Amino acid sequence: MPSNQTPLGALPARFRRQRVLIVGCGDVGLRTAGQLGAPQSQRVRLMALTSSPDRVRLLRACGITPLLGDLDDPVSIQRLSGIAHRVIHLAPPPTDRAGASDRDPRSLVLVRALRLRTPPLALVYGSTTGVYGDCGGQRVDETRAVNPHTPRAQRRVDAENLMRFLGSSGVRVSVLRIPGIYAADREGGTPRERLLKGTPVLAAKDDVYTNHIHANDLARACAAALWRGKPQRVVNVTDDTDLKMGDYFDLAAGLFGLPKPPRIQRDQASSTLPLMLLSFMSESRRLDNTRMKQELRLKLRYPHVRDGLSPQGQLI
Repeated sequence: MPSNQTPLGALPARFRRQRVLIVGCGDVGLRTAGQLGAPQSQRVRLMALTSSPDRVRLLRACGITPLLGDLDDPVSIQRLSGIAHRVIHLAPPPTDRAGASDRDPRSLVLVRALRLRTPPLALVYGSTTGVYGDCGGQRVDETRAVNPHTPRAQRRVDAENLMRFLGSSGVRVSVLRIPGIYAADREGGTPRERLLKGTPVLAAKDDVYTNHIHANDLARACAAALWRGKPQRVVNVTDDTDLKMGDYFDLAAGLFGLPKPPRIQRDQASSTLPLMLLSFMSESRRLDNTRMKQELRLKLRYPHVRDGLSPQGQLI
């Protein structure tokens, strides 16, 4: 019989129907739900936390049970305690605003709720590669110490620490560090609009390395980590592209049949570009994805941004 110690009882694995909760079920969350629901529909019951009643119909249409609640309202989250065997946490911390701290109160609320009763067996947290800070273009694996340079990256480090704390309760936690996400069918998911605006990029001598992952490959990584991730493990989820930012936009311009963006010096960029864009132009790193391939056994469908941005690749 099921018990608090063995909530699924003694049933063979093929007969167990596990409850998977997605917290932050936006574009990537829905793609991940598609990965979990299609081949394992008899094994998995999908649920998603949403703070928007308007989103309930969409979630149900995708075969997902909606749960109304808001990470900014701790009382509304208490019902999540003991409700799921596995959790995918993709909800971002609060955005930059006046008086914002370097903590992630939303992840704290979620961790407290999950610990009220029997905690989940596994949790996957979608973090950001921004926690590494500027690495001067060096190759970066998961053993590198974090060095966040922005408040939003500092909040992600805080969230990662909270997930590790949850892991001390016996939860198998996987932290996925994610770079720039792209996809043709994702809102703002390609450089096309920026190219049409003619937004400048840095001159070659000032340029920085950037990293990418296709939204569908990221969803597959989330699903893989839910079942195959090692306990308390950090994994870089990135493709094999090795390009500087300007070269990436030049490549995209060629694929889209648009003019290449103008190149400017860094001192010019500081006086003409938005602060958010400048922050991305101030960090350079090349991510190592060996652990993703070996431990999650993920074979990328879009190993290079060329594969995902080209008209042929967008149809795959």
